[in-house]
Amino acid sequence: MFSALRTRAGGGRRRPARTLRPALAAGIGILLISCTHATSVRKDSAVPVAPVLAGAGGRVYVTNQQDNTLSVIDARTYKVVATVPAGVGPEGVAAAKDGKHVYIANSGSARVSVLDTRNNKIVTTVTVGRSPTGVGLSPDGSALYVTNGGSNTVSLIDTRTNKVASTIPVGKSPVDVAFSPDGGSAYVANSGSGNLSVINTRTRRVDRNLPAGLSPVGVAITPDGRSAYVADETAAHVLAVGTRTGEVSTVSVGEGPFDVAIGPDGRFAYSADLGPGNVSVISTDSHRVSATVALGPPGTDPFNLEVTDEAIYVTNQGAGTLKVIDPDSNKVVATVTLGASPYGVAVS
Repeated sequence: MFSALRTRAGGGRRRPARTLRPALAAGIGILLISCTHATSVRKDSAVPVAPVLAGAGGRVYVTNQQDNTLSVIDARTYKVVATVPAGVGPEGVAAAKDGKHVYIANSGSARVSVLDTRNNKIVTTVTVGRSPTGVGLSPDGSALYVTNGGSNTVSLIDTRTNKVASTIPVGKSPVDVAFSPDGGSAYVANSGSGNLSVINTRTRRVDRNLPAGLSPVGVAITPDGRSAYVADETAAHVLAVGTRTGEVSTVSVGEGPFDVAIGPDGRFAYSADLGPGNVSVISTDSHRVSATVALGPPGTDPFNLEVTDEAIYVTNQGAGTLKVIDPDSNKVVATVTLGASPYGVAVS
């Protein structure tokens, strides 16, 4: 069985805590031009590391749930440049497109913390519902949707004022949220009711519900808006759900898929599979696994994903690391050692 310190079911469902395993890659690894070996980067390392991926830049933000911190990582060198106190039980994280702010769900205090990226300081907190887990920014950046697993609601925060503009009832134990490309719909994965609530962002109401397996904990929408990919935690599969028809295709992956993300061009979906410690690469054309990326032995616990043109970022809760995968070769090219129980990841 897979093990995890915290499931994404926002209703407070927890597995027993255990001692964290040592980081899988300690010290500095050797970077090969062929990108066939991983580079390990420690927070206390003074050894310079060459860029792994051409064109990569910006910052990567990772919440460390048990440390109550946020790690700020240089996306070019994979060095941790700051470790910031980030509220109680930080989980989901989202970065504004302009790079000025980062939003962090504090599951332990029913708040969202807002980070100013210029000085890496929390500048305000916003009270939301119980056990907030997932955060998602609307495509235009004007609204932050927050899933409140303990309240069965979504809080809509106006990012201009940092105030809750609306509270929307959804299904049981909402965990994750993703938007249609035009921003007209928000899809909420309800782990307790086995469906997706589809919120009309204009009326701020649930228009309809879509089937989503037994325990949907992660959701991502394809760039054409036609499919929602859903990680079903209690099953060994990812679902491709037609957003218009509700038709479901099942993709077999490893035990305990915990998050799903779509590549920018829409050709591939990526699933973080807790049980085997893998990332499954799914062709969105065929709905089949085209590659599997091993991140470590069982207990590595790949948790959450963020995908850009240059890299696939995966938090590994059991190993206390962030893995960086080259999307062209599907090879791990870097390992960054972080705090206790890395959870969410966002890139600016």
